[in-house]
Amino acid sequence: MAAAVQLREDFTAQGLRELARVSRCANQTRRLLALAEIYDGRSRTEAARVGGVGLQTLRDWVLSFNAEGPSGLLNGKAPGSPPILDASQRQALAVMVDTGPIPSVHGVVRWRLVDLAQWLFEEFRLSISKQTLSRELRAMGFRKISARPRHHAQDAEAPEAFKKTSPLAWKRSPPMKWQASP
Repeated sequence: MAAAVQLREDFTAQGLRELARVSRCANQTRRLLALAEIYDGRSRTEAARVGGVGLQTLRDWVLSFNAEGPSGLLNGKAPGSPPILDASQRQALAVMVDTGPIPSVHGVVRWRLVDLAQWLFEEFRLSISKQTLSRELRAMGFRKISARPRHHAQDAEAPEAFKKTSPLAWKRSPPMKWQASP
């Protein structure tokens, strides 16, 4: 059986308990208290029982604590998948959206997500879904704006004739006199 990984020498059980008391993260508190048990001389099995984990997880906590100190016991954010577009590709996409399509070159009169996805594939050989492209554009500050539809044969003066106008001056009602009921 392999020897247990030793804890750092610059902390004590009492020091870890004080850090656990002021910690705002419940998981860090639990981990600090489990490591405090090891500093007190208890077995790793008892410390794992205090932390509510197995021995391998406790060993991982010890390694994180030795490497980064108490901050190594905080919950880390999962890195997630790397972004599909890099900075230069985002910049090229922003320029393309800002300038708009050229109908004779791009074959469209306005950009749709599928058109931009096709352009990205032709330009950078990137396959990107409409949903992901929409998320990227929103993160870059772009929003979908549509013009209000207008019939091609609409008379521009016709809506003006139907608009209602309000009286120029409103007259205030006289104050009501409250009468006591008989």
